[in-house]
Amino acid sequence: MAKVLCLGEILIDQIASQGNAQNWVAHYGGAPANVACGLAKLGTSAAFIGCIGNDPLGIELLEVLQSNGVDTSAVQIHPNAPTRQIYITHNELGDRHFQGFSGDAHTIFADSLLNADDLPIKLFEESDFLVMGTLGLASAVTAQAMQRALALAEDNFMKVIIDVNWRPIFWSNLDQAPKLINELLLRADFVKFSAEEAEWLYQTSSPRAIAQELDHLEGVIVTNGEQPCRYYLGEYSGQQPAFEVEVADTTGAGDGFLAGFIHQICQINLDQLTNPQISAEIIKYASAVGAITAMGIGAIAAQPNNIQVQNFLKERI
Repeated sequence: MAKVLCLGEILIDQIASQGNAQNWVAHYGGAPANVACGLAKLGTSAAFIGCIGNDPLGIELLEVLQSNGVDTSAVQIHPNAPTRQIYITHNELGDRHFQGFSGDAHTIFADSLLNADDLPIKLFEESDFLVMGTLGLASAVTAQAMQRALALAEDNFMKVIIDVNWRPIFWSNLDQAPKLINELLLRADFVKFSAEEAEWLYQTSSPRAIAQELDHLEGVIVTNGEQPCRYYLGEYSGQQPAFEVEVADTTGAGDGFLAGFIHQICQINLDQLTNPQISAEIIKYASAVGAITAMGIGAIAAQPNNIQVQNFLKERI
């Protein structure tokens, strides 16, 4: 039985090798899939809900999920649409840049065709948390599946966690994005932003200010790369300095952070978030997961298990 459902895209990150845009190395990715794998590695049961192509890449991704201990019973396989590949380069600091997708401007990828009617009601009845990004909103079909998932989550008293994960490259009409994302956030219990995403949507990166605007939220987290992570949990504001590590690849670091956060809140009664010390320890743990993930290449391959996180934290006491 999965405790956490992660709904959204799974794809192949084609990452330029050592800054050489002519030499691409394939890695597994897609933010919700990354979070699902991160949770499973940390010891929290997770299921992935998404759509892959009936092609070698899609089947390989399915096997990756399974090998990492993720429940794949809700994965849909589209007979015609291909699995998405995205091309990524990095600067000398390890920061990524999204170059484009495989296929052409008319290619419709499997992750944009998640069928609402095939969502497994039983999984929603048995789970406690639903995690989603916002990229599916760029597709009318997947957006409909997201709305059905939110309704099922509400029916089953699940907590909804949204990672904004703003990626303009996925959107054919950028003007639609703010409205659709804001409407999605109205259905959330917890929201994670990067500082840039928060400024873009709310003209502030203050978690408290965002929580005042979205006063239904139980928590707001704003990550900021090498700068401190700021958060508002249980009506308490705090910040966690970033761990100093040698960054190899920031792809998936935010997803690792989110997996760490969810893993931690799965261990407690959420009323405990009103304890500032508990909230601080949760964010510290999540930051450690993100830092460790950034030290390796690839969003899933670099993710740690719980023992590695604990050892990392012990070394930095």
